[in-house]
Formats: sequence, structure tokens, C-alpha cells
Amino acid sequence: MSQAVQDPVARKVLNENDRIAAILRSRFQQRGILCLNFISSPGAGKTTLLERTLAALPAGDRVAVLTGDIQTDHDARRLATYGFPVQQITTAGACHLDARMVEKALSAWNLDDLSLILIENVGNLVCPSSYDLGEDAKVVILSVTEGADKPLKYPGIFHRAELMILSKIDLLPYVPFSVEEARRNARKVRPEIEILELSCTTGEGLEGWSSWLAARRARRLKVP
Repeated sequence: MSQAVQDPVARKVLNENDRIAAILRSRFQQRGILCLNFISSPGAGKTTLLERTLAALPAGDRVAVLTGDIQTDHDARRLATYGFPVQQITTAGACHLDARMVEKALSAWNLDDLSLILIENVGNLVCPSSYDLGEDAKVVILSVTEGADKPLKYPGIFHRAELMILSKIDLLPYVPFSVEEARRNARKVRPEIEILELSCTTGEGLEGWSSWLAARRARRLKVP
């Protein structure tokens, strides 16, 4: 455990965050809402993946998006063009979203109208990993333009994530990235982590992502 988490003030902050996250999780479960928390380095492709995801969903689907950034509402404006409710959370310097931010943003919506909430966290592989947002699963995105050693260098998020998405695989012929090494390193940190490979540019692998998402939504609806 890091020194920051051992610090009494940090523990108090995380304990309060976990209390609010537990309330959010209960609300989601009671309504059959699947909530996913997307975490990655800046530029790994979170927003583009959400664009492709929203574009593939039927009009009128009960989906909403929260997107976090230190400044600007650029990503929210991009995602709002797909016709689903989107809220921007501007952290004004904080390197992560926390449960209270999410709770406040959700107050604008009637949760009974939703079955899927997609949270795009601030671009950062470190800070967001420690903050529970009430999500069902964390999804970590690792682009092939980053090193295959990232799971070993930033083990916290890869340990907590249920799914790792290797993005931008269309660039594999042009970058020195080993998919096999990335997979091996991720499973050193979390042996049971699920792994998908995709390209939002070519569409390769997006069917697998859609199937994963559909299966998780169906599983959530079956949980009382």
C-alpha cells in the first residue's frame, strides 16, 4: 500500500469516497443499471471508443455518459452528437473523478430512465484507480502507442480492472509494441483479466467489444 493511502487524511478521504460509492452502487443495482468506469492515459482512445459505442446503439437506448476532464467540455460536446444524455464533469485540476462528483452529476437525471452509464475518467493511469465510483467494472484502455510494460509500471489499475482493451491495433505495423508481452504482463498483475484488441479507425475488434458490453448488460439485468 502506498504512503499516500496510509496517511490518515488520505484514508479519511477514501473512506468517505467509498461510502458514497456504496450508495451509488446500491442505486444502480436496484435499477438494473450497468455502470462502467473507463480509465487510460491521455490519448489512448477513450472518447473515440465511446463514440463508436454510442454510434452502434439503437436510438432511444437507455444510455447516459459522464465524461471527466481537468478543463473544457470538448469531449462532452463530441459525445452529445449521438443523441444520448451526456454530462461533463470538470475537475478544475483534480487528476481523477470521485464518487461525490459522480453523485452530483447524476442528480440531473432520473436513474429509472437508464440501464447503462458510461463514465470516462480523467486521462491518468494512477489517481483514478484508487477511487471507487460505484461502477460494476473498471475498464482500462492501453493503446499500442504506449509500452507493453505499462501493466507492470502501473499495476494498480490493471489489478482493479476487469477488462483491458488494447486500442489502435491498426498501428501495430508501425510501432514497436508486442501484444503478447502486453497480455502476459497484464495477467501477471491480474491473471483473470479479460483482454480485447480493437481499432476504432478500421472497426476491427469492435464486434467483440459490443458482445462483451451486451453480455455485461444482460448479466446486470438478472441481478436482483
